[in-house]
Amino acid sequence: MVVQSQLVFDHFAPIKSCKHTALFTGIPVIDLSDPEAKTHIVKACEDFGFFKVVNHGVSDDLIGALEAQALKFFHLPQSEKEKAGPADPFGYGSKRIGPNGDVGWIEYLLLNTNHELISEKSLFILRENPEIFRCAVEEYILAVKKMACEVLEAMAEGLGIEKHDLSRLLKDERSDCCFRLNHYPPCPELEALSGRNLIGFGEHTDPQIISVLRSNNTTGLHICLRDGSWVPVPPDQRSFFINVGDSLQLGGYTRQCASKDQTGRCAQ
Repeated sequence: MVVQSQLVFDHFAPIKSCKHTALFTGIPVIDLSDPEAKTHIVKACEDFGFFKVVNHGVSDDLIGALEAQALKFFHLPQSEKEKAGPADPFGYGSKRIGPNGDVGWIEYLLLNTNHELISEKSLFILRENPEIFRCAVEEYILAVKKMACEVLEAMAEGLGIEKHDLSRLLKDERSDCCFRLNHYPPCPELEALSGRNLIGFGEHTDPQIISVLRSNNTTGLHICLRDGSWVPVPPDQRSFFINVGDSLQLGGYTRQCASKDQTGRCAQ
């Protein structure tokens, strides 16, 4: 076994420490079956830029099928996973995030949500039976897109704009909507050697209108509040989290700046 040198650790940022703050009273929870959901969504966007969605309509079966396929892929030997890469930007990537030299303790699959492109890429992801992977991804994406459109339409109504002004962008066949599976491998040896917690996905805002996030029951996601405090987001594998992106804020739809987040490597 080769122990990586201390120099390697300098490429990975430590996670920012969290402090308790009176401003933080918990992640807003939006029940999509609530007739007043549109009002609560707008307030959550303005106050936090981040909220949790329950009664979202995405079945446990779809979630379980997708997670099983994701775990199956990430547990493959490294040489097999790399056959689905390099990310261009779509495909398998490891450590390097995007074109700007950012790095993190992460491996991921990035896919376009276009049906034809998913089918093409899936041939290189789980080669023994790519059809099972493709079906799991496509059915999951369809259900999550439907939920995201419901959120965007409630958001639009709450803002007093035309109901479909935001959701039509997601429904457009030319949409650049992406689907990403992130895996943060355990690294206790490296953290012990470096003396700090490693970052999986560093501090950033998302460029989209919104990002729809889901995690397993492992902690790791943090968001930044208005006062600069970083607070951990309690994991909830049966719910989805909505993160306000730059496009929504810069488009003048909401007064809250896009939510800034980071992920510690302990999340998977």
